[in-house]
Amino acid sequence: MADRAEPEDPRGYVHRAQGTAESARVFISYASGDKPIADDVCAALEAAGIPCWMAPRDVRPGALYADAIVRAITNAKMLVLVLSESSIASSHVGKEVERASSKRRPIIALRTDAAILTPALEYFLSESQWIDASATHRDSAYVRLVDAIRDPQPVGAGGTAPLGAAETPKARSNRKLLMVSFAVAALAVTAVISIRLVTSKRIAAELPTSTASTTISAKSVAVLPFADMSEKHDHEYFGDGMAEEILDLLTKIPDLTVIGRTSSFQFKGRNEDLRAIGSKLNVAYVLEGSVRNSGDQVRITAQLINTRTGAHEWSETYDRHIGDVLKLEDAISAAVVRELQLSVAPGYSGSGSTVESAEAHDLILRGRHAEDRLDKEGLDEAATLFQEALDRNPRSTDAAAGLAQAYVLQEEVGSLAPDVGFEQARLAAADALKWDPKNVLAHVVMARIHFAYDWDWVAAQRELQQAMTITPGNADVLYGEAVLSQILGREDDALRQTRALLARDPINPSALVELSNIQAARDHLPEAEATMRRVLDIRPTWAYGHYSLGYILLERGDRNGALIEMQQETMDDGKQEGLALVYYALGRKAEADSVLAGMLKDQAAGNALNIAEVYAFRGQSDEAMHWLERAYAQKDPYLSYNIKSDTLLKSVAGDPRYEAILRKMNLP
Repeated sequence: MADRAEPEDPRGYVHRAQGTAESARVFISYASGDKPIADDVCAALEAAGIPCWMAPRDVRPGALYADAIVRAITNAKMLVLVLSESSIASSHVGKEVERASSKRRPIIALRTDAAILTPALEYFLSESQWIDASATHRDSAYVRLVDAIRDPQPVGAGGTAPLGAAETPKARSNRKLLMVSFAVAALAVTAVISIRLVTSKRIAAELPTSTASTTISAKSVAVLPFADMSEKHDHEYFGDGMAEEILDLLTKIPDLTVIGRTSSFQFKGRNEDLRAIGSKLNVAYVLEGSVRNSGDQVRITAQLINTRTGAHEWSETYDRHIGDVLKLEDAISAAVVRELQLSVAPGYSGSGSTVESAEAHDLILRGRHAEDRLDKEGLDEAATLFQEALDRNPRSTDAAAGLAQAYVLQEEVGSLAPDVGFEQARLAAADALKWDPKNVLAHVVMARIHFAYDWDWVAAQRELQQAMTITPGNADVLYGEAVLSQILGREDDALRQTRALLARDPINPSALVELSNIQAARDHLPEAEATMRRVLDIRPTWAYGHYSLGYILLERGDRNGALIEMQQETMDDGKQEGLALVYYALGRKAEADSVLAGMLKDQAAGNALNIAEVYAFRGQSDEAMHWLERAYAQKDPYLSYNIKSDTLLKSVAGDPRYEAILRKMNLP
């Protein structure tokens, strides 16, 4: 690093470089506001013997600045991006990333803040590796960067880039959302999944290292979100809704593997090569399209692409009245079935419904789109929209089921008390099932109520079985079944169901979290760690992901590694609990006591279970039981997931008071 002031690029950003050869191993790109960080990155790499190229230092006198950068990227082996709000805003940094991507150069992003990515960067960083380089983790980040450069992951192996900033509700006890993630798997691009890891006796059979089949079925398809081509670009909700409803129709076709929404919607807005998408999702075909609304008219274009050849097997454009939207969805689904030479079950009639109220249908799609945000404001808006849809069409099963789901989610983020949220959800779901006994979402929501609030495992299983009968292999239902099996200690069933889910939703973080839970339950901690790292590769901002990885490392005896992960956790309650555990394990009792005192202040009203776990980990059984009984009294929905399988509670597992709670919860 030179001690002289270096010229600022008149375009508004600066590059630093080392060495004189344009064939340096690493090109470092960053905005001028990140110069101190870039200096440190360059110093760390050079100290490790890794040559770097950064302008203006390596721009030869008299050379054209832009030409030098283009040549350097072309000749570099890798690009390291200091990813920040400043670099995201820089069009020139974006061009460098685009150039590296076009040349298929591996990209490693050092993320220094949680700024939201532009669609272009989401696309170009879709296969990059991500390293947290926030202020408190710089030193460890540089060590990881050196390791990543020396042992680079092949393209596609590092997972996908996140779809923006932290994707979690801003409310209490968000970790509980594991309990509804199967009910909202259609929302799981932004779903918040609660994560706990459990361990028990080792089972001899090893888990597979790969969750997806290596053979692509010729009868498999992924439905991508339909692009919004409307003049004002204000119908994204409509394009998403069209794709989701077509996907739901296709799941009812026998012998057709349909990739779940969670995985297929991760490619939203990326314009990624469809053959690459097919490879990542393990499908032979991709259905994509666009929507253009104008008044009460809609133009929908759909096309089916062969992911092996890139050929368009079928395409069609429809101009219709908005009231014909369900008929259009049936027509598109039928075209896919015809092109794939599939047969339908006797009596199958597509959606089997018509839009009685175009306004109601539009409100339903808007409600689902608002629900995708999974924050308090979005869920409140969704509930209002679903209710408005019911006001316009009082017997709309989709509106009633959507409202039931919204009530459950409002409870999860603290907008509604458990007795209010779950009971209102029960009434809405019952209405939906009264009008349409085959409404899968209503069955899934009802199952959620039974095992999170009623603790009625038999009723929960019955609802899930009915839903699976309606749509065999439905990803949402498979996830619910896997979670229920895990709660009841049926590990083999949970593993089978999770494998089936991952076959249909291969990059679903929720499913991978469940796989990690099963691996930990079988005492396969190295595999559980690898799976959780994959979750964070796919979604670096995954709520409680760092907490969960930290807990695995703590179980493996890596206390310092666990501390690093807990410090990176973005959810306040998870970070508090994680630090309380790790500080105590490290013998830093004063710090552990201080964090626990904060938990008693911040989490007593809604997260008594977290406090019970910390006391149990410390061996303070009476205090642990006091807070465990308080969690029971609070009707903590997450209690059902933890009380039997949570290793943090193992010190109280033989306590008669603990056994009494199990009996009251009807757990075996």
